[in-house]
Amino acid sequence: MEGIMLLEDAFAKCGKGKDFFGGDTIGYLDIILGGYLGWLRATEKMTNLKILDATKTPGLFGWAHRIGSNAAVKDVTPKTEKVVELAKTFAAIARAQ
Repeated sequence: MEGIMLLEDAFAKCGKGKDFFGGDTIGYLDIILGGYLGWLRATEKMTNLKILDATKTPGLFGWAHRIGSNAAVKDVTPKTEKVVELAKTFAAIARAQ
């Protein structure tokens, strides 16, 4: 959670109250970090741990919703259930080795 809190602070500083890290529109940092949202949501689901929380990380929580609902992003973001399946497959392969 320490890392997420640092990212929350970075969002506040970089975003300067705007919707995304780079301001009003999706930028490079949003694209890079947005690529991890599928894994983050899968981790939340598998561990029952809320990483992005409206109370503890309101900036990132809102950012994740905005970037995830953006027309350019929502159709290419993997569904959480598919990422969970993939994570379970990876875990099974690792255990078998």
